[in-house]
Amino acid sequence: MSNTASKSRPQYSNIHVTQLMHYRLPLAGVVSILHRISGALMFLLLPFVLYLLEQSLSSDAAFASMKSFVAHPLSKLIILALSWAYLHHFAAGVRHLFMDMHMGLSKEGSRHSAASVLAISLFLTLLVALKLFGVF
Repeated sequence: MSNTASKSRPQYSNIHVTQLMHYRLPLAGVVSILHRISGALMFLLLPFVLYLLEQSLSSDAAFASMKSFVAHPLSKLIILALSWAYLHHFAAGVRHLFMDMHMGLSKEGSRHSAASVLAISLFLTLLVALKLFGVF
């Protein structure tokens, strides 16, 4: 066998855990990971939301109590995190629906749609934060 027949090909392997900090994930990968995190966050905060809903619907006094509980800044941060999770998960889900219809599958289209998802979800979360903390 000659040397020309066996050209050196690039070797690809899985990255090691120690290399994770140096790995540059594309924007579409970041959006995909955030989509999973937002789904998990919504799932984990579901008991909190259902408890608040159940308590607020039980009586007028319980509603007033829950209203004061939700007015606490820590509760507002939890609500804001849940709002971000919902908005990001929704926007990324719409992106995935378009990808299922074979739209935006190119490298540039994927990068553009990922940036759009981040921009839309962060802008809407900012609006929710402004409303939640009483700016308007």
